[in-house]
Amino acid sequence: MKFLVDAHFPKKIAYWLIEQGNDAIHTRDLPDQNKTSDREIMNRADLEARIIITKDSDFIQFRIVTGKPDRILMVTTGNIVNKELIALFERNFPVIKDLFKNGKKVIEIDNRSITVHT
Repeated sequence: MKFLVDAHFPKKIAYWLIEQGNDAIHTRDLPDQNKTSDREIMNRADLEARIIITKDSDFIQFRIVTGKPDRILMVTTGNIVNKELIALFERNFPVIKDLFKNGKKVIEIDNRSITVHT
């Protein structure tokens, strides 16, 4: 799977995804780095068939209005330390990956649950 990790996350998340056999880039890898606009992030993600991993609810609003971006993993944990964030991904990633493989478009994860939005 291919991911684009938004600026709200440490680059460690992209590295972890790569270690799991995925193709992942972070906004810091883009020409404008963490100053890349939401619209450019969405365009890049859709052009390259990437899932946006974000905490930014603007992406959800864009999707409601325009149907884009195609796929979003919305993380609603609030502020947590990197170690806890990686542990959250380790615990839940197999389920999240299966949901995306089965055609789900918007998935939300918090400290206790995974929610699929339509």
